[in-house]
Parts: sequence; structure tokens; C-alpha cells
Amino acid sequence: MSDIDCLVIGAGVVGLAVARELALAGREVVITEAAEGIGTQTSARNSEVIHAGIYYPPGSLKARVCVAGRELLYRYLQERSLPHKACGKLIVATSEAQKPALETIMARAKASGVDTLRWLSGAEAKAMEPEVRCEIALLSPETGVVDSHALMLSLLGECEAVGGSLALNTPITGWRREVDGFSVDFGGDDPATYSVRTVINSAGHGAPKLLGLLDGFPPEHVPAQHYAKGNYFALTGKQPFSHLVYPVPEAAGLGIHATIDMGGRVKFGPDVEWVESDQDLVVDPARAKKFYAAIRTYWPGLPDAALVADYAGIRPKLHGPTEPMPDFRIDGPEVHGVAELVNLLGIESPGLTSSLAIAEIVREKLAA
Repeated sequence: MSDIDCLVIGAGVVGLAVARELALAGREVVITEAAEGIGTQTSARNSEVIHAGIYYPPGSLKARVCVAGRELLYRYLQERSLPHKACGKLIVATSEAQKPALETIMARAKASGVDTLRWLSGAEAKAMEPEVRCEIALLSPETGVVDSHALMLSLLGECEAVGGSLALNTPITGWRREVDGFSVDFGGDDPATYSVRTVINSAGHGAPKLLGLLDGFPPEHVPAQHYAKGNYFALTGKQPFSHLVYPVPEAAGLGIHATIDMGGRVKFGPDVEWVESDQDLVVDPARAKKFYAAIRTYWPGLPDAALVADYAGIRPKLHGPTEPMPDFRIDGPEVHGVAELVNLLGIESPGLTSSLAIAEIVREKLAA
């Protein structure tokens, strides 16, 4: 018998969703987190948007888990009366040259089973959002926002209610394959080594590095980790929008868009800034110049001095700035050949939206 039946490494929203799913399925689950709290990195440093599932290549894992995850997430939030709002969003083309990008989004959405997008003329978009300037737009009524911390607390609470447990300030310092699972070294104030039957590597930025610590793990299944910083600026003054407002997507992200959090605060971002580590979380106020220029393409009325540096997050990328964006990776034994191990790799946006669907896939892989 192992000391720990099922170890989930990483207490972000995806790790917590996986832990809850496995605990509800009858597994004895321990969640380990290197930081001092849950969801302190990617899960707490994003736009908190519930995505509809319209941007991703049809048939891709991202498309499938986003569409399924969005339905699961809305149902979960509604049943538990957790803070969220299906406010909808406009994706705007500010010139005729950008219209093909919207047509591609519409085609991808339909192919992925999202049939609720609607075309808006510039006049219709302006009637809906008087401050927005565009030639044409898409309305995505199923897009929304969520209080990500309330969601994570709920997932953790439901995991603990059926016997799961959480260990904070507990990094993994080493691990080895054994005949019946793994031997795992836990750091922190009380370092110890325990035998573990099943491991789910949901360590976000640290997931590839963690695989590099596993003796004998096939190196061809350890991806390179890249870091794309997303900076956010908050708006001072009156809220200008009732919907989220997005430009057409760019190469490594969805463009500098406007979101409204559950407190009614408007923020803009993220941009894309390639950095060397996941520790660079300071927003350079000088980047505001780029933000003003980008935002004024669709909101010409943005006042001077209305933006203040807010926060930054790091996307856990599996590709560099000149490489195409890859799919999510949920690598089980059928991929890497190591029994009782599932690796969640490159889970950036729409990871929050997809979390409950990803959790179901992990459970299914371990049951196979």
C-alpha cells in the first residue's frame, strides 16, 4: 500500500478541479502546492473570462475542452450561486481588412459546435456599446466573467468534504519511479519522502521542470517551457462598456481587450511580452503607451492618463515567439508509457474555462 493514493501537484484552478473530480470518484487525494496559497500564479493573474470556445482549431483539444468546460462551468456556478456573469462580448474589426479574421472565428465557432455567434454591423455594435468604434463585429453571448478565487475555494471545499487534503508551502524536490508507483520527496518546513500510487502533474509553469526531475522519464516527452508575460492596466473613471470588448486576435494571444470584473472594474490586457522566467510580474508603466494606441483603435474616447499599471500574469507556453501555438497536452500513460502518471502541459487560456472538462479527461485516463 502506498502512503498516498493520488497526488495532485499544483493547486491552481485546473489542479483543484482535477483533485475534486478524483476525490468524488473515490480516490484518496492529496494536493501539494509550493506557494503559500491556492491559485497564486496563472489562476489568479488572468482576465477571469469564461470563454465560449470560438478561437481554437475545430477538433483540437482546446476547442473540445473549452466548449464542454464552459457548459460544465456555468452549470457548476449556477447550482452553487457562485459569483459570475454571462455578460457577452463583442469582437470588433476596426477596418474592412480585419473582416476575414472575424469570418475565420465564425467558421471555427460553428465547426466546434458554437452556433450562437451573431454578426453586428458597425451601427448595431455602436447601439449596443456607444463608446465602441468598429466597421463590423461579432457578438458572443455565451462569454462571461467569474470570480476565479470563489471558484477555486468551492472546488477545494468539495474535494476536502470527501476526504481530500491540501499541503501548502510544499514543493516537490525529487521523485522516482517504483514498482507500484512513485517515491516522492516533499520539501518545505517538514521535508519527507512518501510512496505515491498515482501522480497528476498540474504544476503549471513548473510542470516540464518537474518531469525533468523524474528519473527515467522519456526526455522526448518533456517539452521546453517558454514564458509569455501578460500585462494589465486598470481604467480610472467611469465604466464605458456593458460587454467585454475584444479586438481581432494576435499571434500569441487575444489582443489587448477590455474586461469587467465582478466588482464592475474595467481592466485592459493582456499584451504579450516574452520573458525569461515566471518571476517577472512587475508591470512597466511605460507599456501604457502601447495600450493607449491599441485601445483607441476601438475606443477612441479613452481619456489621457486614464490607465494605471495593475498586475501581470505569465502564460505557461510550450512554444516560442516565432513558433505556432500548440494544443493543450493531457499526456497519460498511452503517450509517455509511465503508468499512473498524467501530465498537464501548456494549460494556458482557456484553462480556467476548461478546468472541469480537463478534470473529467484525467479521471477517464486513469480509469482506462
